[in-house]
Amino acid sequence: MARRYRLGLIRRAVNLLVRVLLALCVPMPHTYLLAVKGRQTGLLRKTPVTLVETERDRYLVAPYGEVNWVRNARAAGEVRLKRWWGWETVRLTELTPKEAAPILKTYIKDVMVVRPFFDVTPKSSLTDFEREAPRHPVFRIVATTQSAA
Repeated sequence: MARRYRLGLIRRAVNLLVRVLLALCVPMPHTYLLAVKGRQTGLLRKTPVTLVETERDRYLVAPYGEVNWVRNARAAGEVRLKRWWGWETVRLTELTPKEAAPILKTYIKDVMVVRPFFDVTPKSSLTDFEREAPRHPVFRIVATTQSAA
């Protein structure tokens, strides 16, 4: 059975460290800072995320399920992503479980730290990933703007 995500002290410290490293322009493969307005407060919320990047598209995976950034992104309709070159405003299109399955398979193969939160392994079939997909939303990233600020 997959572990349930809990934002404890260690995870908060790791997230803070990653946010600082990203702010200092330290290159981290496929890692971005996601910023989205809170659906209730309107305040900007930031969290580090790891993308799946293919030759054609980029995908944002919610490895811990429907956490606050997922609900905020759905409500806002767009998010901002930051890497060393600046901020990019993007729209997100949520994938169906069938579309999400190969992305999730790639994600847990590449991002080992999230494996305990899944009931599948990198060797599981795409059918197994399709059954797992409703618990881990996946979004296709559609670029809208890019800015240095």
